[in-house]
Amino acid sequence: MASEFPEAKARWSERELIRNISEIFAEANSDLLVPIGDDAAVVARPDTPLIVTTDMAVEDVHFRLDWSSAYQIGRKVAAANLADIFAMGGKPKYLTVAMAATGNEELEWMLDVARGIAHEAHIVGAQVIGGDLSKSKKIVISITATGEIGEGKRPILRSGAEIGDSIFISNLPGWSSAGLIALQRNIHGELIDFAISEHQAPSVDYENAEQIAFSANALCDISDSLLIQAEQIAEASGTCLEIDGDLITKHPEFAELLQVAKTLNVSVFDLILSGGEDHCFLATGHSLKGFEIGKVVAGSGVRLLHVETPQPGWQHFL
Repeated sequence: MASEFPEAKARWSERELIRNISEIFAEANSDLLVPIGDDAAVVARPDTPLIVTTDMAVEDVHFRLDWSSAYQIGRKVAAANLADIFAMGGKPKYLTVAMAATGNEELEWMLDVARGIAHEAHIVGAQVIGGDLSKSKKIVISITATGEIGEGKRPILRSGAEIGDSIFISNLPGWSSAGLIALQRNIHGELIDFAISEHQAPSVDYENAEQIAFSANALCDISDSLLIQAEQIAEASGTCLEIDGDLITKHPEFAELLQVAKTLNVSVFDLILSGGEDHCFLATGHSLKGFEIGKVVAGSGVRLLHVETPQPGWQHFL
């Protein structure tokens, strides 16, 4: 998840740390179908594979109490986990929630966080089954989600992209990033307020994700940014993802997001390519449900056509 605020630079990047941690935790295990490094881990079971993922939200890093209600915060944290399950081609089943609070919160505020989590879980038919509660100087919410892959189906990995695939997005990213900028600058308006609501609690198209996963070769959740997620697919699959700006401008929501970008005096492609926390989905394959934005070609990394390289988005520890 992206941050609300810039922070001091660390001596390592998030990607570098995860790569090294993966080596420390690596063990020969025939039950582990997908290890650390994708949207979620996948473990073999006698009936259907089990998907496991976890995500954390920290006050003043991922949300602000004066910007978001408790209910919205609950929805947002739950959505981040549920989207990861769908990004593996699975269906969420259960959530466990660990929360640290200051103790100064009203009881009703705490219950509204729970209601927000329950609301998002209910949309996809998942259930909260337990968790933990502790005390902290800042509010921290961590959710672990588990899900299942249907019988006869396989997990959809970032490494599955093939040369000749088309690239699809389930929805146009950039709204959440626009909402964050609007909150920071205290700017409002009809479309601006929609962007703010998408930052406070993204409306994830879970049904579309299921349909995309049915025949996608590669799939991931756009939580960091479209560019970062495309780079991850390219690196994992040993291909180049060629993203065409002209195709993106034909998306049905582009004109509205462009209007928002002009109001905020920012580049619309900075929002779309570098913004995070929309929790829409990026996939490669053929004739997928979604909107086509490019092709998978020979090479490496991400190649942008008909658009200037955007400003880099926010990343943890950079």
